[in-house]
Amino acid sequence: MATFLGIPKFVSGLKHNADQWEVGQPLPEDTLRWGSSFPQGAASTLRNSQMRKNLGHATHTIRSKRNLRVLEMPDWEDLRESASAIKHETMSNLPELLVQMEENVTKRGGIVHWARDAAEANEIILSILREKQVEEVVKVKSMVTQEINLNEFLDSHGIKAWETDLAEMIVQLGKDMPSHLVVPAIHRNRSEIREIFLREMADAPKGLTADPRELAMAARAHLRALFLKSKVAISGSNMMISETGTLSVYESEGNGRMCLTLPETLISVVGIEKMVPRFQDAEVFSQLLPRSATGERMNPYTSFWTGVTPGDGPQEFHLILLDNGRSKALADEVGREALHCIRCAACLNVCPVYEHVGGHAYNSIYPGPIGAILTPQLLEATDHHDPAASLPFASTLCGACGDVCPVKIDIPGALVHLRHRYTEANRGGIPNGWDVAMKASSKVMSNGHRFEKAARMAKLGRPIAGKDEKISALPWPVSAWTRNKDVPAPPAQSFRDWYNEEQKKGEEK
Repeated sequence: MATFLGIPKFVSGLKHNADQWEVGQPLPEDTLRWGSSFPQGAASTLRNSQMRKNLGHATHTIRSKRNLRVLEMPDWEDLRESASAIKHETMSNLPELLVQMEENVTKRGGIVHWARDAAEANEIILSILREKQVEEVVKVKSMVTQEINLNEFLDSHGIKAWETDLAEMIVQLGKDMPSHLVVPAIHRNRSEIREIFLREMADAPKGLTADPRELAMAARAHLRALFLKSKVAISGSNMMISETGTLSVYESEGNGRMCLTLPETLISVVGIEKMVPRFQDAEVFSQLLPRSATGERMNPYTSFWTGVTPGDGPQEFHLILLDNGRSKALADEVGREALHCIRCAACLNVCPVYEHVGGHAYNSIYPGPIGAILTPQLLEATDHHDPAASLPFASTLCGACGDVCPVKIDIPGALVHLRHRYTEANRGGIPNGWDVAMKASSKVMSNGHRFEKAARMAKLGRPIAGKDEKISALPWPVSAWTRNKDVPAPPAQSFRDWYNEEQKKGEEK
């Protein structure tokens, strides 16, 4: 889902005195798995105070708008229940729905391709573009094309893919990676965007300021030339409808509408899970998506297309149905709920972890709580050497993500499930410090008398706590904990001591 003005809309109140910008996450070879583990990625992004300021302001603004729009809906919970039921039905009948989708697209003049992975999808797209003899294409904002690293693949074959969503264009010009599902440039403020435009956009006005309207006008002039000369466009889809063979794109700028109507050929790359059975199901998601994503009652631009219509829009349409690990996720009775996601990013906007570390810390194109359960499944990442395997632990399990999810995905439950799967996959071998600590703790916690003695000994730690009753530094091996977190000071009286005291008082009476 695209957004109006990307970042300027949400952080227009932020100012950055220095006219400079730092290159963010370098473009990786694998957009699902790059860099290091989440703890290492978070340690790096936490040092970027400007990014944290941008992110905090933006997520707070989106949350506030979303809450207002939700309060207007007396049937909000009923809509969530309906969406959840539709997605459960879809996943239970996905093979049949995909066949129906192919039949209806083909019947209406479209061409359907099946891609098992990123390599197959990229090769299919490249063959179409070579047949059309084009050297550049325009793109609608699409997470799935970023998942398969399409832009970089095409660039290596001499074809330039231009992002037309403003926030995606900012990311592309800034040689950066997106850090949010809906607002890809959420980690940038308007002064940084101005500097990116001046340095990287050849036709940017020389006197360009950081005023959001001026930035939007500069982008509009830059993109208009691309729209008018491009013969091929590439899109994703927010939702496919198998009953009619229809695809849809929900956006707020109109750039998507330009891509979907002006070019001669349209190529849509869609994950096989982005499906609903019936056209009437679109009513439910059309109410949930804009409110959850950007706090809007409805999308300014909602486009539906079905195959090819003579004399109206692209006269050649290709649909690429991408698996890329989704079938494996579908086989997991718990983890498959990640495939219900409609990419609204509501879970990112309320997540306290995401708000502080930003999207790049997750080392995947899918950040935040939903990325923490989706990415490891797409990659079958369970080995402790795999950076993606650490993602299910990137959560406090506070439950806020599940509370706001418009399709009621049990994200906390899936996180616990994937943590268990990781633990089971890495049993055996030489025990590490964590294994030793857990084994020692189990000896204490499994015995009431030993636990009581340990609780009494813990009181000795009260004197070393500060005025805020927190312990920030303890000797090894507990330093592995206090290096990242504070330990609350032990209570002056444990529950056991209080309970025993109350029992004695009762007996005396």
